[in-house]
Amino acid sequence: MTHSLAVLARRAAPALATVALLGAAAAPAAYAADAAPSPSPKKLPAGLYGTKDPQYDGVWRQSLALLAQDTMGVRPAASGIDWLTGQQCADGSFTGFRADPGKACDAKTMRDTNQTGAAVQALAALGGHDDTVKKAVKWLKSVQNEDGGWSSMPGSPSDANSTSVVIGALVSVDEKPASVTAKKSGKSPYDALRAFQLGCDAKEGERGAFAFQPKDGELAPNADATAAAALGALGKGFVVAPAGKDVDEPVEALACKDGKPGAKSSPARAASAASAYLVAQLDKNGQHLMSAMPGAEAQPDVGNTADAVVALAAGSHGAAAQKPLKWLEKNSADWAKQNGPAAYAQLVLAARAAGADPRSFGGTDLVAALNATGPKPAGSAAPSTAPEKDAKGSDSNGIPWWIIGVGLAFGAGIGFLISGRNKKKNEL
Repeated sequence: MTHSLAVLARRAAPALATVALLGAAAAPAAYAADAAPSPSPKKLPAGLYGTKDPQYDGVWRQSLALLAQDTMGVRPAASGIDWLTGQQCADGSFTGFRADPGKACDAKTMRDTNQTGAAVQALAALGGHDDTVKKAVKWLKSVQNEDGGWSSMPGSPSDANSTSVVIGALVSVDEKPASVTAKKSGKSPYDALRAFQLGCDAKEGERGAFAFQPKDGELAPNADATAAAALGALGKGFVVAPAGKDVDEPVEALACKDGKPGAKSSPARAASAASAYLVAQLDKNGQHLMSAMPGAEAQPDVGNTADAVVALAAGSHGAAAQKPLKWLEKNSADWAKQNGPAAYAQLVLAARAAGADPRSFGGTDLVAALNATGPKPAGSAAPSTAPEKDAKGSDSNGIPWWIIGVGLAFGAGIGFLISGRNKKKNEL
């Protein structure tokens, strides 16, 4: 795919596609049925990273770009930061893009937890934006589902990816995800993630994987959701501190006995099992993950492979991260050049997490390339090293709305465009 459409759909516009294709019945009562993204700008706003249409991913790609720069000791341009903060709605939420920030958000504005979670992680890392960040976190808490998780579109069923992005936002402001619980059920984000993991009675080779979300009560393994959930279960965000390279391979560590469920696994054990699944998929596919649109031939997915590298590094599986990292060094240059700031940011964070030098990655200075996609940096700063402040990403890159919609309509049923395999649901 041009740019990991599974990641794009998950992060840029899942809520929009659901409403557009499935009709008014799919829209939560809190939002108008005819809600739509802000129209494409005739001229790109000053301070925005990237040259492609920001309609569905402006906040997402901006947040990743700023976060990656900060992590590498680059002080972003004030105009870039101002553009991001100016996109916030009065209630604290963010959407993909607001063409006129001076116009108040209303019921038709498609609030998005993924865009909001990414903005929180970026602005928390940069510092000096406490009010903006607090409002955003308050809004995220206000739209938590009773299962403890989040969907991209408030009011829709939770999914593993959105829940993990919000966990990253919480830890970036020193919140403990286990303490952020739904009002009535008392369930936490970790409880929500537990429900998405294939358990002890799953098919051989699928145990430990995560699904995007259940379909008809069943879970299908999804490598993209697994990488995201491995981070979330570890209480990590997009930025992961560099891992050592001599750590043992992850092992399948669910609490099982003779193929039957044992006690519920801890988040750390769930993450280890997820990492073991990722390693198996990487080994099977030549050290990269695969993705495909419905009806299209499966092909290497650069973005999701980078996500897997970050997830493995977060779990201290530095040795396991090296093979896919080397694949990325050889195969990501054209993808990043075509897809712009979010792609460069994703590679910067993956390379750093796995102990490589983002300034010399497969012959490319990823940091310089990222800087060139936006306003000139203000200067240098001390690089961020806090492991809680995490980053991974994708941007829509002008992919037509109908393609995103078609992909999402299928993705809701097959675990985000990747897997149509059956599986059995169980507790960790």
